[in-house]
Amino acid sequence: MIDLSSEAPAQRAALVALDGVDRALVCLSSPLGIEWLPRTQAQVLIDAYLEGALSLENPFGVWGAIALDAADPGDVDRALERGCVGLSLPAGALASVDAIARLRPVLARLESHDAPVLVHPGPRLSRRAQRAAGTTSLNDPLWWPALTDYVAGMQAAWLAFLVAGRQRHPRLRVIFSMLAGLAPLHAERLSSRGGPRPVLPDPLVFYETSSYGPAAVRMMSELVGSEQLLYGSDRPIVEPGQLGMPEVLEWAPIIEWWAPIIECTRRALGRTCMAVAR
Repeated sequence: MIDLSSEAPAQRAALVALDGVDRALVCLSSPLGIEWLPRTQAQVLIDAYLEGALSLENPFGVWGAIALDAADPGDVDRALERGCVGLSLPAGALASVDAIARLRPVLARLESHDAPVLVHPGPRLSRRAQRAAGTTSLNDPLWWPALTDYVAGMQAAWLAFLVAGRQRHPRLRVIFSMLAGLAPLHAERLSSRGGPRPVLPDPLVFYETSSYGPAAVRMMSELVGSEQLLYGSDRPIVEPGQLGMPEVLEWAPIIEWWAPIIECTRRALGRTCMAVAR
């Protein structure tokens, strides 16, 4: 159960300051499956989310969301026009070569705007379809999806983008939540099984740290570079301080990489793309 009184904007802003971050971006929780609802239903809920989220004042910014039923590149334009910094998509919507192909117009539109996409844990199907397929169970522990479906889905999305996304969208900036389920750490296994050898680091692919701590962050930093790691949290579900975060991150390379983009975005569009600073 979430204590709503502790989630007041002023209190959450104080936590952002405590973390040493100047700007925090909030996004829709994709595991809820809202993006997969029939388009009309999804749009009503997404509009309500955006109306509330975009009313927040500094230090908060907002990731946009779109209905995946007949996904329309025009939805990207409208989200950015409303003030969103980019688009958040559930990993399940990007978790195969065919899925990447279906969303090619949406990804191309983001790329044309120089707007990033955040890949968030989330299903391939609506909750109703998941129940019909028998992929959910009330007998599983509450933490079960976070250690199974979320991890596998993020890894699949990372692999699909590696195989089918980057070549088609060479200028698209992509941020994978939860360190992409540690997918880059499987690069040796990928190559040994006949897959492509990933180019690490990809300077336009970033990894957000939610629900991970120093051990995973250090391994990822060695492989992809500390400048590719972005701080994120799963508040109010997981308090990052319990995992020793965000102190373990090397902030200087992150700030150095993002600062020109932030300034350029402010001048061109009047909004912040991604700001992280100590």
